[in-house]
Amino acid sequence: MSIHGVLAQSTVSDLEQALPWYTALLGRGPDAEPMPGLHEWHLGSGYGLQVWLEPDRAGRSSVVLQESDLDAVAARLTEAGLEHPGVAPITSGRALQLTDPDGNRVVLTGL
Repeated sequence: MSIHGVLAQSTVSDLEQALPWYTALLGRGPDAEPMPGLHEWHLGSGYGLQVWLEPDRAGRSSVVLQESDLDAVAARLTEAGLEHPGVAPITSGRALQLTDPDGNRVVLTGL
């Protein structure tokens, strides 16, 4: 096996509600819609985030993304209207924990 990348996935119950939230989180719209109900953000070579319409599993996802400037992202998210508790220390650096409209956890980590 030779893995070349990874796509994290958040399952949602309503794409019309989720897409604006993830667009605000990532600062841009999705890069692809590979099939109905699936939107992808390509975040780098070989990795990204999928938002998948699957109401029966919605709200049970957890995604961790590394970010180089948590303070700037926290300020941008506040300005965009996404609520969050602010950047907090963790054992290996700092984290910004967010919850999407379905209750999925999205954690941004960094220094």
